[in-house]
Amino acid sequence: MSTPVPGGRQGPVDPVVPPARTALVTGASRGIGRALAVGLARAGLDVAVLARDAERLAATAAEIRGLGRRAVAVAADVTDPAAVTAAVETAAAGLGPIDLLVNNAGRIDAEVPLWEADAEQWWSVVETNVRGPFLLARAVVPGMLARGGGRVIDLSSGAGTRDNADASAYNVAKTALFRLGGSMHEAGYVRGLRTFELAPGVVVTDMTRSMRAHAGRTKWTDVADVVELAVVIARGGLDDLSGRYLRAGTDTPASLRFRASLGELGEARRLRVTDWPDART
Repeated sequence: MSTPVPGGRQGPVDPVVPPARTALVTGASRGIGRALAVGLARAGLDVAVLARDAERLAATAAEIRGLGRRAVAVAADVTDPAAVTAAVETAAAGLGPIDLLVNNAGRIDAEVPLWEADAEQWWSVVETNVRGPFLLARAVVPGMLARGGGRVIDLSSGAGTRDNADASAYNVAKTALFRLGGSMHEAGYVRGLRTFELAPGVVVTDMTRSMRAHAGRTKWTDVADVVELAVVIARGGLDDLSGRYLRAGTDTPASLRFRASLGELGEARRLRVTDWPDART
């Protein structure tokens, strides 16, 4: 017996993946990452938090424990393979196997055209935003597959879906996340792996406040909308949309469940090339 697998392939009957009980959130010392870590804890998960700033990270962990949940704080650089491996081992030792990975740690480069970019900064941004999620997934996903499944959320961006004049490293990185998430979906869906590219919209953070692109902005995405989608994903409520792009502030759990209920979604919300208008199908 087989059922349609999101993305158009046929596979075995979809394995049922239990709701997540534990999560690992990167970039959790401040901003969206901290809100996600605390929000997942409030929803009943035990949470490991990872960032470079140990002092701020300890404050996040303390807030989680104040909600009655277990927390493990690990200071590490997401671009360091040995540090990532050790961090995942520490998280699992403190909480048990990781059911949900949230790749939130990220940076943005200078808002200048590519030919004006500093080469070292450009590559460093790509390393944080792409190498980091790769290393975390590489360390966490095998354990998920061995247990029958798990979930990965990449904090993505609409910037990865369109051309932008400035901050090319950030845009390249966010496009790359679509490829990482799509690759894991294709390889792991029938084994219980669920992946999501979650764009938070434009939330007020230190990063967005510093950006020229958002100068004078008056409409912002409420970080609570981002947390709400992450919690629903953690509970398995959007598993039928694995491998796709979700956008907080535009998509809601109800609207996404309705979309999923329509059945085959084809290539909707997946990054693809648009063919010539007169191309034969």
